[in-house]
Formats: sequence, C-alpha cells, structure tokens
Amino acid sequence: MMRRITRIGEALAVAVLFASAAALSSMASAEPSSSPSPAAARHDYEDALHKSLLYFEAQRSGRLPHGQRVAWRDHSGLTDGLEQGVRVVSPPHCAAAFVVLVGLDPDGCVLLNDDQVDLVGGYYDAGDHVKFGLPMAFTVTMLSWSLLEYGDDVADAGELAHALESIKWGTDYFIKAHTRPDELWAEVGDGDTDHYCWQRPEDMTTSRQAYKVDRDRPGSDVAGETAAAMAAASMVFRRHNPHYASLLLHHALQLFEFADKYRGKYDSSIAEVKSYYASVSGYHDELLWAALWLHRATGRAEYLDYVVDNAHEFGGTGWAITEFSWDVKYAGVQILATRLLLNGEHSPRHKETLEKYRAKAEHYVCACLGRNANADANVERSPGGMLYVREWNNMQYVTSAAFLLSVYSGYLSSSASSDGATAGVTCASGGEATAASAGEVFAMARSQVDYVLGSNPRGMSYLVGYGARFPARVHHRAASIVPYKHSKEFIGCAQGFDDWFVRKGANPNVVVGAIVGGPDRRDRFRDHRENYMQTEACTYNTAPMVGMFAMLNRLARDEAVTASAATRSGADADRSVNR
Repeated sequence: MMRRITRIGEALAVAVLFASAAALSSMASAEPSSSPSPAAARHDYEDALHKSLLYFEAQRSGRLPHGQRVAWRDHSGLTDGLEQGVRVVSPPHCAAAFVVLVGLDPDGCVLLNDDQVDLVGGYYDAGDHVKFGLPMAFTVTMLSWSLLEYGDDVADAGELAHALESIKWGTDYFIKAHTRPDELWAEVGDGDTDHYCWQRPEDMTTSRQAYKVDRDRPGSDVAGETAAAMAAASMVFRRHNPHYASLLLHHALQLFEFADKYRGKYDSSIAEVKSYYASVSGYHDELLWAALWLHRATGRAEYLDYVVDNAHEFGGTGWAITEFSWDVKYAGVQILATRLLLNGEHSPRHKETLEKYRAKAEHYVCACLGRNANADANVERSPGGMLYVREWNNMQYVTSAAFLLSVYSGYLSSSASSDGATAGVTCASGGEATAASAGEVFAMARSQVDYVLGSNPRGMSYLVGYGARFPARVHHRAASIVPYKHSKEFIGCAQGFDDWFVRKGANPNVVVGAIVGGPDRRDRFRDHRENYMQTEACTYNTAPMVGMFAMLNRLARDEAVTASAATRSGADADRSVNR
C-alpha cells in the first residue's frame, strides 16, 4: 500500500500547485560531484531514438505480433474485457472468416458473446499491469505530436515504421474501448490488487475487472484526452493509411461530443482510479486540449470558437502553470493556442483571447528558464541543471518540458516578421520585462534531454540501456523476473516478491528505452528496485522524447558537417599562408 499513499501525495502536490497558481494570478550510492558534466557532451541521439521505441514494445499488453523485438515479453491479458456485460463487434480488420476464439488468432480477432467486450491490447502504464486510460491516451497524444513536429527526422533515422506501430498499438485499443458514441472503457485491472502482487504479466492472477464512463457516469477528462489522442494520430496516419486516419477522426469527433455533453471527472465515476491517476486538474483542460487537436485535424472554425469562447471559464487564459503532464494540460493548451496566433490561423475576433493564451504560455516558458519575477513562479532547478517539480517521477516533467520548449522555440522561429526578425519570449523579471530568444528557449530544451542521457553530476543515463551507466534495478515486474519464454513455470503473487523483488542484483531483463523517475532535487539517485519513486518508468516519460531524439540527431549531424567544413576551411587557409 506504500505506493498508493505516495500516489495520493502526488495528487496533493498538484492541488498545491493549483492553489499557488491561483494566488499568483542511500539517497545516493555516492554524493554527486559538485559540477555537472559538460552540457555540450556528445550524445548518440540516433541510438537513443532506436532504444526509446523499443520501450513501447516492452509495455504491450495483449497478443504480441510476430515482429515483436523485445523477446523477453510474451502474450498477456488475453481475456481482458471478457467478463463485462457489453455486446460489441470484433475489430474492424477482422473478416468474418477469421473471427475465432480469443487466443487462437495472431491478429487478435475475437468471437464475442452477449456478455463480453474485447479489451485485449493497449499498454501497461509503468512497472505494473493495470491499463489506465488517461495516461495511456496522453502517451499516444505525445507520440503523435512528436511525429507531427519531427516526423521527417524520425523517418530519416529509419524509425518511422516503429514509431507508427507504437501509436497504432494504442489507437487500436482505443477503437475497441470506445464501444458506443457515449461509452468508453477507461481502465482494466485494479490498482490495489495489482500492487499486492509481483508477477510477470504472462502469469497475472489479479483482477481484470474493467471500468467505463458513460452518460450516467461521465468522464470528460479521459474521454477528452482520448479524443485528443485519436485526432492527433489521425493526422499522423493521413499519409500512410488514409482509411485508418478517417476511422480515428470519426472516433475523436464522437468522443469529444461525449466528453463535452456529459461533463464530469472520471475519478468521480471510477473510484478505483482515484488513488493512482486522479484528475486533480479537472476536465476543463482536456476539453480545451481536445478541441485544439480537433481544430488542427479538421480545420473547422467551431473548435477554435470553443477554445476562445471557453477560455476564461475553463481556465485556459487564467491558470499560470509551471508543469505539463498526463493530468495538467494547460501549458500544452496555451502553447497550441499560441501556435495559431503566431501562424495567423485565426479570425480577427479570436486574436485578443489568443494573446491571453500566449501570455500564459510564456509564463510556463519563463518559469522553465527561471525568468519570472516571482521566484515561486519559476521551476526549481537542481545543482546539475535538471528542472525539478516534485519527488515522484520527476522525469515526466523534465521530458514534457523539453518537448514543449523545443516546439515553442520552433513556432517562434517559423513566425519571423517581414523584416526577418524572429519572435521571442517576454518574461517579467525583477519588475522589468526581459526577452528570451527562440535560441535560448531551445538551448534549455536540449540541456534537459542531455541531462537525461548522462550530462549530469552522476554521469548516469536515465534512459535505460543507453550509455555506459544506467539504472539496472528498474521497478518493473516483467523486467525483474526470469522471462516467461525461458521458464514457463508459474510464478505466484507472493512468490514474485519472495524470489525476485528482494534480489539485490540487476534485473534479468533490461527494459531498454524506459526513462525512470530519476534523481531528486540535489541530483541524487538510488538504484534500488523498491525505490519506485526514482526507479519506476512510465510510458509518458519516454513518449515526448521520441521526436526530440530524432530532431537532435538531425541537428547533431548538421553541426558535425558544419564543424568539418570549418576545419577544412581552416586547413586550406593555413596551406595558402604557408605557400
């Protein structure tokens, strides 16, 4: 139960964040060195990209495909949803001739009776085996946004197919989970029983009860985030699979209408989620977020009207926030709205409100830069330069901030005025307005990525499997137990704790590409399996980094070419002088 209590503590910390915003508008095996590693340290971003996409294969639930590259995982959760009292059809790709009993068909086609719903598939969020809909949807939204911003870079690195697979594994599941226009299955499994067990997913004996939101038990936050994920993914697939893109957009439109028409917090409808992924920020941010993604996907003015008309009531132009996460979407909302302003994608009546969104977006950016006048309105930084928000899984805030700062710097750079001047960020510092260039904003984004990869006082990569030093005892059930393919002997609920959890050695399986919770505010990190606040990884930690690694890989190559050309030019000049 210790983990449950800490989840509640995290939720309370978010509540304190909102209260503060309203008022303004061995911990280490060895102590880290006094100075961080050079920020300019060279990193193999292409290798980091490759590894990050492997992580999503390690987190798959359901029947694994023939091309599964993470060999220590096997099929799991093959009866998810079959105890529920709902009648649905098989997945759209299943022809009648291939509809068979669950577990027998490699494509996952299922014969459903009147008392069954097919919820096989999707992702486990972290080191356990519950399928939580809200963080899963946010993961897919961020993967999709990564490809929308940096998809060409992902393709140039040869990873586009794997990136598309990582998105589709999630969206295929959401299609199944959205069983009626006003019904969405939002969770499979029970966190309390799951956390009492330490088992491989292939051996699961814990509850696979599924929980839904509908008209009578609304969940605007989870439905809104799923709508955002489907809308963003629909844009990704337009070039590669137009029919599938249309299907995703169809679901996105229905989900947004459901979320908006039947309003309510999903944790009020599903009590079981409250101790793990409580919606502390409420659902207004998800409604604005989903509307912006639908506007981008459809170009329909009605969705931008929604964002503008509800800006004040929903907090979009009110909350000055210093974090961005699966729960708190306001900074992302404000940056997406600012993109429309900078690009001129709005009507005259929208401009004034979009300017207000921009002011709040720049508050977030300035907070990350440490440039807001009120010190309490800035994000704390560790001695090694890491953005620090809170004790539990701080890396989720680091990676999401790196992504937002990077895309915002790109929006600024692409909105150059007629005289060629690039827009910047205006921060209120010390009673005076100071400017930060797009280059400064991007430099902060890159520094956070490099910190994750090892440019930090400990010289440790927090991307598992990357570099010479990385966490070896990740808090992850499947990674910490002998692979099912090597030993099919059943491992019971308590047996896993007795035989595997307590071991002091490294995990038998390396969960490559996972980004763990990371160090504390003083850059200290304890690589122990029971230290779940620091050694557990989550899908939404890695998702924002897929695009970042790809983009930085391209940038690093360009920098190498420039440096090589400069060296050759200098050598030529020397030869000319010596003639």
